[in-house]
Amino acid sequence: MTSVILSQTNIKSTRDYFVGGNTVPMFAAAISVLATSQSAATFLGGPEYSYGKDLTFIGFYLSAFLAVIFVAKVLIPRFYAINAVTVYELLEKRYGESAKKQAGVMFLIGRLFASGARLYIGALAISMILFLDITASHVAISIAILMLGALAYAYYGGVKSVIFSDIIQAVTYIGAGIAVLVYLYMAIDADFSTMVSTLNADNKLKLLDFSLGGGFSVWALLGGWLLLNIAAYGLDQDMTQRALACKDAEEAQRSLIFSILLTVPVAILFLLIGLLLYLYYQHPEMSGLGTEVVQKFDGEKITIFMYYILHEMPEGMRGLVTVGAIAAALSSSNSVLGAMSSVAVEDLYKPWKLKRENVDEMHFVKAGRNAVLFFAVALSLMAMLSYYWQKETELPLLSFALGVMAFAYTGLLGVYAAAIFTKRGNATTVLLSLIGGFTTVLLLQPYILGTVFDLKLGFAWQILLGTVVAFGVMMTGKNRT
Repeated sequence: MTSVILSQTNIKSTRDYFVGGNTVPMFAAAISVLATSQSAATFLGGPEYSYGKDLTFIGFYLSAFLAVIFVAKVLIPRFYAINAVTVYELLEKRYGESAKKQAGVMFLIGRLFASGARLYIGALAISMILFLDITASHVAISIAILMLGALAYAYYGGVKSVIFSDIIQAVTYIGAGIAVLVYLYMAIDADFSTMVSTLNADNKLKLLDFSLGGGFSVWALLGGWLLLNIAAYGLDQDMTQRALACKDAEEAQRSLIFSILLTVPVAILFLLIGLLLYLYYQHPEMSGLGTEVVQKFDGEKITIFMYYILHEMPEGMRGLVTVGAIAAALSSSNSVLGAMSSVAVEDLYKPWKLKRENVDEMHFVKAGRNAVLFFAVALSLMAMLSYYWQKETELPLLSFALGVMAFAYTGLLGVYAAAIFTKRGNATTVLLSLIGGFTTVLLLQPYILGTVFDLKLGFAWQILLGTVVAFGVMMTGKNRT
């Protein structure tokens, strides 16, 4: 019903379809950015982190806040100054059309792998809850549920329909999280002060890590994680498309800042669920539980939240959490279809077509809808490939697929840093920089570097090194004003 209502949007041009004709309210864009940054992986992964470790993951969002300030003040005004539909159009102004195309292709490849893998994780969770198994047919049905839901919003109404659907989905999964938090709290036989003192004694309330070991230490947060968040909020069309749909640069800036202010309490909500799960399972005197926790399901490692859903949660609550998990997965799935379609049409197909013949805007709107269908199929196939790869081989495809967008970020960070802060670089060095940054981070992965040397470098430091390499490559290019 909501998809039908939200799709009744008057689309006359690709600007209407891809950025809502710059008429999206600030608050709606902010909640959409919040929803896009979440997924079924974060819905289940937040509790897993605090259950196994502590609260230092909150630092990631404080790093994101600093990144959003940078994006809002430095990148957003530049995007609006050129009336951009995609973030990669800025490179065309600086280094020529080929630079825009190269960045667009890098984005599409990275998003195919990363979002396909995220779709697989979401489908896996939904299959476990709905069918109580993870057979290929049930995982495929779960993928179809998510993709058909995403298409219902993205195909006809474009980004405006997606943005307003994100509000519904955000309210749904946040509501489910609050319900679980309250239910868990009531299930633990201890008062609030006892819970806090127990968690404190077990060192679960640690907020800041000043070690040099990577992870979410303060130094990593101000280094690689800061760069990753700048790329995610400012150079990834999947996230930035929402900000580009606002009325003007000022509204877009406010939407990004407001989105991160909303994201922090949502992150805290799911970290608190993890802490309550820790008390529930690791302190049986508070829960009366006597069974050993084995986080496995049909041979697949599962998060503690999923274990709780499958083994302890009553049917009614499980249904609510199922809806929440679907909403979290949908909010990331429908957004990526619009983002990939906008880059494919605006940055690749449209310039090519207009050089050959004059066609009206509705031709490109139809092309955009066809691209949405194409990427829905491509992401579904990538999700199923992830399923079979995980089942049949020991090779870490899923780790690669989830990380590949971050690999691509390093090249984009190096290119944009050169474009904005220097007069160096050209079309040739853009391509070499994108490849150089990507390759550097790929080679530093444990499944490559770790097989040659006994060395494990934290992901934040990998991002930092990849960005330095990409920026260095750009600096070798001749001056271009």
